[in-house]
Amino acid sequence: QVQLVESGGGLVQAGGSLRLSCAASGSIFSINFMAWYRQAPGNQREFVAGITSGGSTNYADSVKGRFTISRDNAKNTVYLQMNSLKPEDAAVYYCNALLRVATMWGDLLDYWGQGTQVTVSS
Repeated sequence: QVQLVESGGGLVQAGGSLRLSCAASGSIFSINFMAWYRQAPGNQREFVAGITSGGSTNYADSVKGRFTISRDNAKNTVYLQMNSLKPEDAAVYYCNALLRVATMWGDLLDYWGQGTQVTVSS
């Protein structure tokens, strides 16, 4: 089985920083794209940042200049460095991966982690 496990969430003061990690494990042949999404109570899940296997990145306008996504392909891990955190950044952050499973057919599948809570106090 393939699974994504997030870590690094917690409580931080406004203006502070956190680094989230997401490690993919299991029968993985390759990972095409990894991303972070977030969902606050009462809101829809929204895209935060994404990164391709080649290192190309994309960010939501709300986090540009404050968040940085990075990867370690050898570890099948993606990170989200979150700086200058604001109360509106508080949410459950979910890791997402589009990957090819290591099977005979090599299916391209979409996986989600269980989420990690980020709380930002004023």
